[in-house]
Amino acid sequence: MQEGNVQQRSKSTVETYTFTSHSRDCHASQSQRYYFTAAPCDRIFFVFPLIGMAIKMAWQARQRRLAGAKSKLPPSVGLEHVTLGKWLTGAVIGVVLLALANGIFDNILALQLWQKDPFKVLLIILFFASTIASLALLYQAKQRLWRGIFATLSGMGLIVLGSQDGVYRNTGNWYISHYYYGIAVSFLMIFALAIFPDIYQDRSYRWRKVHIVLNCIALLLFVGQSITGARSLLEIPLSWQESYIYQCNFNPASPNYKTCPTISAPPK
Repeated sequence: MQEGNVQQRSKSTVETYTFTSHSRDCHASQSQRYYFTAAPCDRIFFVFPLIGMAIKMAWQARQRRLAGAKSKLPPSVGLEHVTLGKWLTGAVIGVVLLALANGIFDNILALQLWQKDPFKVLLIILFFASTIASLALLYQAKQRLWRGIFATLSGMGLIVLGSQDGVYRNTGNWYISHYYYGIAVSFLMIFALAIFPDIYQDRSYRWRKVHIVLNCIALLLFVGQSITGARSLLEIPLSWQESYIYQCNFNPASPNYKTCPTISAPPK
């Protein structure tokens, strides 16, 4: 599809806008509207509370470690931090996979890809299954080699799935993209899950310092996601708005850029 060109398909297909590098690429579909309505609920009810609890337990674990035997904090705070961290990783990856699945499978249904290219559909399903399986095996892996392998497979699965048609990426503004923030924080969560046994085995505290720095970056990305998520909610029109919004001119090279047709008054 040529840049700066707006393709309007029939109502049974996914409408796609691609802008020049001066603007942004936007891919909106019915499932993405559903996702940007449902996903904030998932984060509010599951992910954000886990973030708060994990941070609290991390701070208490550090305070107990620094105070030593004089600490009044229970020894269980470290174990609770690890447990919450594992839950947080699973919740984050789960929300990301849900978002990707909504966009990808809606695009498959809209374009009837199971009839045109069934092998591609089967391959996508296998990538979803392999990504979930790799993450599950990462939770169980003990040896460093296998932890590295399953972490790599999980990350590769997210990259491949995120590259499919139907995913709202906003690549033109990648530095404030909800998608790229989510993928980045997912990588950090997977990496934290892969190295946590080394944190307790390394007496030089090198891995512990790496863990602290990367999770501080992850925390900033979570804050960025709360901002970019609200922005994405405003960028994607609702179903009752799209018939009008998709008539607007989004070509930056056009003198009528960002103009929309006049709405005629309803008959009296």
